Amino acid sequence: MAADTATGVEQGMPKGRDLYVVLGALMLAMLLAALDQTIVSTALPTIVSDLGGFSHLTWVVTAYLLAATASTPLWGKLGDQYGRKRLFQTSIVVFLAGSALCGLSRDMAELITFRAVQGLGGGGLMVLVVAIVGDVVPPRERGRYQGLFGAVFGVSSVCGPLLGGWFVDSLSWRWVFYVNLPIGVLALMVTSAVLPATGGRERQRIDYLGALLIIGWAVGLVLVATWGGTQYAWSSGPIIGLAVASAVLLVAWVLVERRAAEPIMPPRLFADRVFSLASAISFAVGFAMFGALTFLPILLQVVHGVSPTLSGVHLLPMMVGMLVSSIGSGQLITRFGHYKIFPVVGTPIIALALYLCSRLDENASTLSMSLRFALLGFGIGMVMQVLVIAVQNAVSYRDLGAATSGVTFFRQIGGAFGVAVFGSVFSSRLAVHFEELVRILPPGFDPSAVQRNPRLLDRYPPEVQRGVLNAYSQAIDSVFFWAVPVAVVAFVLTWFLREVPLRATVQAHDYGEGFGAAPTVRSSRHEMERALSELMRRDVEARRLYERLGAHAGVALPAGSVWALCRIAKDGSVRGSDLAARAGVPVEHGRPYVDRLVDAGYVQRQGEMLVITGSGQAVADRLFAARRQGLARLVDGWEPEEHPELADVLTRLTEASVGDEADGAILRPESGPGTPRA
Repeated sequence: MAADTATGVEQGMPKGRDLYVVLGALMLAMLLAALDQTIVSTALPTIVSDLGGFSHLTWVVTAYLLAATASTPLWGKLGDQYGRKRLFQTSIVVFLAGSALCGLSRDMAELITFRAVQGLGGGGLMVLVVAIVGDVVPPRERGRYQGLFGAVFGVSSVCGPLLGGWFVDSLSWRWVFYVNLPIGVLALMVTSAVLPATGGRERQRIDYLGALLIIGWAVGLVLVATWGGTQYAWSSGPIIGLAVASAVLLVAWVLVERRAAEPIMPPRLFADRVFSLASAISFAVGFAMFGALTFLPILLQVVHGVSPTLSGVHLLPMMVGMLVSSIGSGQLITRFGHYKIFPVVGTPIIALALYLCSRLDENASTLSMSLRFALLGFGIGMVMQVLVIAVQNAVSYRDLGAATSGVTFFRQIGGAFGVAVFGSVFSSRLAVHFEELVRILPPGFDPSAVQRNPRLLDRYPPEVQRGVLNAYSQAIDSVFFWAVPVAVVAFVLTWFLREVPLRATVQAHDYGEGFGAAPTVRSSRHEMERALSELMRRDVEARRLYERLGAHAGVALPAGSVWALCRIAKDGSVRGSDLAARAGVPVEHGRPYVDRLVDAGYVQRQGEMLVITGSGQAVADRLFAARRQGLARLVDGWEPEEHPELADVLTRLTEASVGDEADGAILRPESGPGTPRA
């Protein structure tokens, strides 16, 4: 019986203090993975000055993004197959090993390699934390706690650049990575002690080849963007060879995904115009956001001479603008039901902000820069969350999880390409400007040395400093100028987005999907459980809910008696003292409600035990059916009758939420147990 299953699941979940300890450890792990996408940005100029390898700067960011993107779906599948607790702890260990090795790096090649290891673990942290929350938190409460994890992404987006700069100024750039160690060890210890073995183990068909091919074509194309026009001519053999090899791997990936039993990205999704357009726009947004986060600190620290900490402060307007517009657009969509207007307005704002950033020079004021950064963040925030909503609103149930993951996947890939392309433009333009400076600079000036270590500039006369700063400024201006066409293309694509009436479940936003470029891999079942849990959390106050259920089921009982009947029906039989303890009330407060059930013949007292009767079970079944019908109305348009998995989600959430212990507080006396109002 489903109620027995729900009761068994509830009993296996951590409660009270243990639950809060587990959630705290999971939030710490999520914070680590989310922070490492932004905390490095303000430390990059210092890292380059220490390790050299300026031309490879962008790979410090790109290596993490690509490794996290490719590994995330594998962690999710392996967690389902071997148990999420074990895989979660493994991902923490991998992430911490990568962090420690990053801090010990002696050159740029080592740092890039270890950043990939770190990204490998980070991908597991993000996907497994979300899955474990679904295992340890009751459905009725899940929406509230998942909102907290969404807030983690918001905090990391705002605080990451600031913390990175502070560590560089106060300790060393290496502490940007070392700080992960004590926090990660704490999360590992807590989860080892308190987290139960979560999730039933299921045999999975894992698309290893698809993941490897993603890495292959993505790395190949990023290398083309990085090396083309800088280390090699665009017409050179290495660049042409890389481009051809990447194209072959891309075609092979499409063919493999068509035949895979459980592909990472089902090719049929690309036949959906909304998904294809949203993915392309998401690519452009990731391109702009991560490119800006990587090169704005160079503008601030090298051209304007601010400290790493202050460069993080200068970036706050961008991150706050992104946070405000992302949350605000979600709230407005929920209220008015229209979403297309936000990317239509947001993408030209991004284009305008990028153009304005391309006009910055070494004499720009703090206010001028802050306003432009805020405008860029505001535009990005208007688009990111809305693209997820548009896709979820357009696809069928079977593709819900894959489509959600796909949009964030292309945002992640866009970030990797954005950083690479920005880096290529920056390096090539800076080299050109330095060549122009060589003719007017004094003997002994080494442009390559200054390029590797901008701090050497202090040794030269003021006129030399002005020339070099202007060269850096113009090179960074070129970066933002060439990003404008990408945003313009995204703007054009937004006009072709099809807007359809919002499904109720789509209005339950997960803001974590809209912050940063965090990869998400979720099944359709998980997405629907998350949305329904959030909508249940917003439901009417518990007393009114049970009054309403009684009225729909034709049961003339007060709310407290309805709750007690459902609770006893789920257990079959229960001690009166245990029922009161589950409700969190004294026995004398609950007795009048149980007396009504006994008088109606729905429950029998057998010594200390309360036992459900046949007629009581029949009434409880009607109450459960009324609740299920209410939840079914929330999934209109998803066709649960055609998807047994979705029908099972409705049944399980119904059984888990009706008679929930958290609702037992309605047994506390309000105006006495009377007949519910009509």
